[in-house]
This record gives sequence, structure tokens and C-alpha cells, in this order.
Amino acid sequence: MKEVGTGEATGKIILMGEHAVVYQKPAIAFPFKGTTITAMITQANENTLTSSYHTGSLKQTSENLANITQLTQKLQNDLHTPAFHLTIQSTIPAERGMGSSAAAAVAITRAFFDWQQLELSEESLLTYVNFSEQIAHGNPSGIDAAATSGSQPIYYRKNQAILPFPLDLDAFLVVADTGIKGQTRAAVRSVAELAKVQPKLVTELTEHLGLLTDQAKEAIMHNEATLLGELMDQAQLDLEKLGVSNQELTDYTRLAKQHGALGAKLTGGGRGGCFIVLTKTKEQAETICRILQEAGVKGTWLQGLGAYQHA
Repeated sequence: MKEVGTGEATGKIILMGEHAVVYQKPAIAFPFKGTTITAMITQANENTLTSSYHTGSLKQTSENLANITQLTQKLQNDLHTPAFHLTIQSTIPAERGMGSSAAAAVAITRAFFDWQQLELSEESLLTYVNFSEQIAHGNPSGIDAAATSGSQPIYYRKNQAILPFPLDLDAFLVVADTGIKGQTRAAVRSVAELAKVQPKLVTELTEHLGLLTDQAKEAIMHNEATLLGELMDQAQLDLEKLGVSNQELTDYTRLAKQHGALGAKLTGGGRGGCFIVLTKTKEQAETICRILQEAGVKGTWLQGLGAYQHA
């Protein structure tokens, strides 16, 4: 056993396919290297936590940290570890659709295995992360777990092999934070409830979102940024019809389009959280970042997609 166990993970962005991925349709996501989370574990007299949400005994955490409490208990039991102190440091904005809960689970699991000097397979890592995500979100697609634990863009379909995806596009992506907490669990549940009363509508929309994802993959492979933007716009309309957008997301994405964006859509669970904007040039991206900030967004990040593999 090491004196200190450490684990890291990145945030994630879903480019296409959110919500439809729950219904066995494909999605494209990639680790967002601009945001990270680090977990550190040391031996202690009792199980304690230091984080931006709670400092003190793990027995006294609030319900919104149930995923961390139960994950650490499971890891402690499975790996037969002594009592521990867990420190979590994160630059991933929570409840914004950027995979913060999955990234925390990835970092914590890696830290436990590092602490005990045990080899951690990709399969075992995803098992622990999905355990945590089920507590956090109810019926997660698994895409957050896959994206935050990897290092490359992925083409993902639930319960199928994760396919690394070469994202090399002459375009720029803006990630913008509405400042409103996303509601992934509620959004996933609302789509499931809609499927009960309007099954044909949900089937048509999720199938179309899956088709758009496949077309987006082809657009990226052929460096067709304009087409990708059009597909993003269509996906946003489908997500609005599914009821997982909100007025702020609709207004901000329309504003970005009015100022020259190739495409704009929500990313993640929706009903708040973040949205993404595709532009042809860095200058356009920077201009849209400024306009969005003046309109009220709480934060923006910029990433060149052509240089992704080398970032």
C-alpha cells in the first residue's frame, strides 16, 4: 500500500447523440482536456472527505454526494482497505453536462487502486464508474463513464464496444455555461415518461438523433464543418421536441447562430448546463464568446478541433 494514492480524469463534451444514446442509438463524445479532477487518498482513523461540497466525515455527507459515499464504501469493501481520507480537487463545473460525477468516480477509483498498488483494467474501471453513475443519474447511458476515463474522442453505443474516433476538423468549438444547473436525472426520466405516452414521437426523435450522429461522423471524417454545424442545429431542434432543452439554451444557441455560428446545441443532460457552438475560425469563436458573455453566460471555453489529437 502506498502512502498516497492518486487518480485523475477529465471532463467530457457530448458532440452528438445525448438522450438518444439511452435508447441504443450512437453518440459522439470526447474528453474535454480543459477541465480536470484529481482524487488523493491517504490512510486515516475514519472515512473522511475534503472537497468543495463537503469537508468532514463521509457519514455526514448530504444526499447529493450519495454516489461518492457508496462508491468509496464499495471500493473499501472490495479492496479490503483501511479507513481513508479522500481529497477531491476539480475544475469541472458541476451539474453542467460536462461529466463531473463520472469524472469524480473515475478519479476516485483510480486513486483507490493506485493506493493499494493494484492493476485496474478498463473493464473494472467502467464497472465502478457505472455503479456510481446509476446512483447519481438513475439510468445513465454510460457515455460519461467512457469519455471521462479515456484520452481520445469516441463513437459510442450503449452495451457495445467503444470505438476511438479521429476528430480532426478545421473548426473551433465553444463550450458555454448557462450558469444553470443541468438536470440530467430529471431530463432522462422525463424522456422515459414521454416514451410511455407518446412512444412513436420518442422513437422517431431518437432514431433521427442517431441518424444525425452517424452523419456527423461522416462529416468529421471528410472535414465538412459546415455540414456538421447543420446537423448540430437539427439535433438541437430534436432535443427541444424531447423536452430536454429550456428557454435559456434555446435563446443562447439562437444568438450564436445569429452571429455566424455554423451550428449550436445543448450538450449533456440539458435543462440548463452547457451548450456548444461550432465556428469556422478562431476569431469567430472569440467574438461569439464575447457576445455570449455579454448576454449572461457564466463561462466559456474554446478548443480547436483540428489540433485536438495534439492538445
